[in-house]
Amino acid sequence: MTLPLINKFQSLMNETPISMHVPGHKNNTIGNLNQLNINMDMTEITGLDDLHHPEDVLYKSMANISKHDDYETFYLVNGTTAGILSVIQAFAYLSGDYIIPRNAHKSVFHGLELARGNAFLMAMDASDDTHQYLGPKYKNIHHFKENHKLAVITYPNYYGECFDIKSQINHLHQLQIPVLVDEAHGAHFDLEGFPRSALNMGADFVVQSYHKTLPALTMSSVLFIHKDAPMKQQVINYLSYFQSSSPSYLLMSSLELAHQFYKNYQTDLFFERRQKLITHLEQQGITVTKVDDPLKLCLSHSAYDGYELQALFEAQSIYIELADEKQVLLVLPLWHKHDNYLYSELLARIDRIQLTKQPIKIPERQITTTDIGYYTYSVNSKTRKINIEDAKGEILANHIVPYPPGIPIMLKGEKISANMVELLHYWSTQNLRVEGIENNYIEIKDE
Repeated sequence: MTLPLINKFQSLMNETPISMHVPGHKNNTIGNLNQLNINMDMTEITGLDDLHHPEDVLYKSMANISKHDDYETFYLVNGTTAGILSVIQAFAYLSGDYIIPRNAHKSVFHGLELARGNAFLMAMDASDDTHQYLGPKYKNIHHFKENHKLAVITYPNYYGECFDIKSQINHLHQLQIPVLVDEAHGAHFDLEGFPRSALNMGADFVVQSYHKTLPALTMSSVLFIHKDAPMKQQVINYLSYFQSSSPSYLLMSSLELAHQFYKNYQTDLFFERRQKLITHLEQQGITVTKVDDPLKLCLSHSAYDGYELQALFEAQSIYIELADEKQVLLVLPLWHKHDNYLYSELLARIDRIQLTKQPIKIPERQITTTDIGYYTYSVNSKTRKINIEDAKGEILANHIVPYPPGIPIMLKGEKISANMVELLHYWSTQNLRVEGIENNYIEIKDE
């Protein structure tokens, strides 16, 4: 019997890879995951409680994951997705539509499909620095109606950029619209020198992917529910629907360790090492864009697109979070005293990167639209596959999702424009990871 996954990891580990991507433990070089023991992978024996009816040790454990007095904490062992699906489903039986941003993660759209819900798509501001969706436009408030039952806001964006989320939440609450904040990339927020969390802004529900930026095992996340949140018990009930009936005690234990790390963390060494890293990158001629979240850096170069930069870093066994047409994204470690991160080796490998090409014109990333829109739940009873070159004017049968970041850039039910065909062709010919495209074919409605 062959072991393709084990063999792949063994080959990868032989490279001594350096992580500039999630999860936050960075190949177990950050934090205290060495306190975990594989023997702790147990089931709900006497004394270990039940995640779906916590009364003892798990109840106490979750109560200790406290970031704000107004919120109750719930472990998510199926990732932040489980929390998002549970909140959206809890509101499914109320009348009205949802409100979502255009940079909502695909799990939000999956939640809408499960809830058979329609949604108002908020108009978006675009970032001048990263050319990504930034946050909802203020003018959206004029389009909100009493029949909107739940708003979802992504904060920060995938690239670590923030906006005035407090005003957005306040406006929505004035209209009696509850708010779910997808703060997947903000589990480390509120540390000294980092942005403020939406937990300080009165959001009704906040989900954080601890594993993305803190040293926890992948899939370890947390849902915070405000003490005055509507549909609170319904959300809690749905957590048992969308989470495994055999939750991993390794994942939950890693959440404890990650939160302990967070509570004790001092940021001085992080900022010292971050600045030294930036200096080394700039000495190589790389442009470093600093965003609101210091944990993230965007790198670009006048002679290379993002995918070429990614290849240069990977040639040195430095693995980045993502690349796009313009740049690469680094997710830095939360460096700390006595960590095992190969920091000196990282700087040495960066110094070995050869950047020899002449400057070229790099295409700007094209966001298909920043305007308001409407997403309608529908069932595709009949579909067919079609070559991208013949797709203009057809109706998409599936979302088109570059991954990462996992944000649908084209939505099921949208009519395919010439601009969309151009983008689809580009993604296909570049052999990028895009869900919904396979061998230059996409699926459309066959009406």
